[in-house]
Amino acid sequence: MRKSSVFVASALACAALAASAGIEFDAGADLRIRQEMMKNVPGLPGGGLIGNAPHGRYVNNVRFRPRVWGEIRGETEDHAKFRLYTRFTDEFRWYINPSAPGAYVFPDELILDNLFFEAKDLFDGFLDFAVGRQDLYGLYEGMELVITDGTPGDGSRTTYGDMVRFGLNFEDDRRLDLFALYNFDDADDLRWGTRRGKHRSLTGLGRAEPDMDDWGFGAIWSAKLAEALPYKFFVMQKNTASYYRMGSKRPRTQRELVGLSVTPQLDDEWSLQFDGMGQVGVNGDGDTLLGSCAYVGVNWKSSREDGARPYAKLGYLFMSGDKDTAEEDGGHSAWDPMWSRAITHSELMLYGPLYGVAWWSNMHFAKLTLGVDIAKDHSAEASCGPIFCAAQDGLGGGDGDFKGFLARARYSFPIFSAPYSEEGGRGFNVLGHFYAEVFNPGDYYSSDKLAWFLRWNVEFRF
Repeated sequence: MRKSSVFVASALACAALAASAGIEFDAGADLRIRQEMMKNVPGLPGGGLIGNAPHGRYVNNVRFRPRVWGEIRGETEDHAKFRLYTRFTDEFRWYINPSAPGAYVFPDELILDNLFFEAKDLFDGFLDFAVGRQDLYGLYEGMELVITDGTPGDGSRTTYGDMVRFGLNFEDDRRLDLFALYNFDDADDLRWGTRRGKHRSLTGLGRAEPDMDDWGFGAIWSAKLAEALPYKFFVMQKNTASYYRMGSKRPRTQRELVGLSVTPQLDDEWSLQFDGMGQVGVNGDGDTLLGSCAYVGVNWKSSREDGARPYAKLGYLFMSGDKDTAEEDGGHSAWDPMWSRAITHSELMLYGPLYGVAWWSNMHFAKLTLGVDIAKDHSAEASCGPIFCAAQDGLGGGDGDFKGFLARARYSFPIFSAPYSEEGGRGFNVLGHFYAEVFNPGDYYSSDKLAWFLRWNVEFRF
């Protein structure tokens, strides 16, 4: 009922505005072919929160993700813009090593990946509005530490959440964003395909731990203390349903978050960033939950208007941990990543999670990033830095605080582009992408083997 009402509201809202506006229709598709290889990922040598798992083995697989989308858009007489967007996604895989018969076998399953109605510039630009299933990735700029992905259980196949959001625009570049979302784990989702795919967890911790729906709401106030001193103040609440972990039922949770992000602009090229967040909550057993997160960064980006634009970032990230996280009734002071369970910090570490898939927590992470934006769809970036645990919880199997040294490199580039017409347009594009990570484990882990991760992909956009 909750789900169907969201999509019915999308259709009704679209029909109401479409009656007084010119309408355009567009559609397209894309196909992503990706190969991933990795070895010596630390894994779960200390037991982890989602059960023991083999680590250090060589993994090699190829993923095929086709998507089709359609869009109806228009503009009313008072210049309000609207669109109704939908997208269907599939992903099947070829497991080269180790063999995984029956996993993501063609045709696997078809997923309603997006279906939302969006209106902008209502009431002379005062109100923006969207309702339905929509991607969380890139939705709120500067909020990547708390909002990035609603369905982390299937990796980058989907990043959606079922969501309603409002944006209220005021004078002097002030804005209030309001949202509420619900993320369904598996059985209640809009998916059609094989029995194995139907029960694949989308929000659980991993290792076949389903039935962990989460939902919540939040408000983000964006404004400027001065022309060069923008800030965001935000409050959120996140709830998770009770679930089973390693055969034991875990209580539901409710967490409130309060945060502030200040980004002083020193000049056209230099800026700073200061983020601070705190969490407080309670679980179904009545235990108090706490957590904290902070980020400090210095950013530089060339202000040149033509040609390549290099940039550099130096940052430090803290997420609280809990030395009793491994205990059945522990972990009450560890940071909860909210809806940012994505590859934000590492892709290699997603395959050796200690707290759950992309459950970022318990770290001190200092990182230097160097990159260059060369042209449209053409860029390169590299980063590296040490990671320490905030609390020694024993999950790594070692007795130290040094998790290890992580280095990453990415290169994205266009291969082919053919617009529809001489005036341009989407046309047919082929994009390439190379990505690599190297992780040298420290004394927090029992493994001292150098871990590596390689990925390439080609994406065809129609």
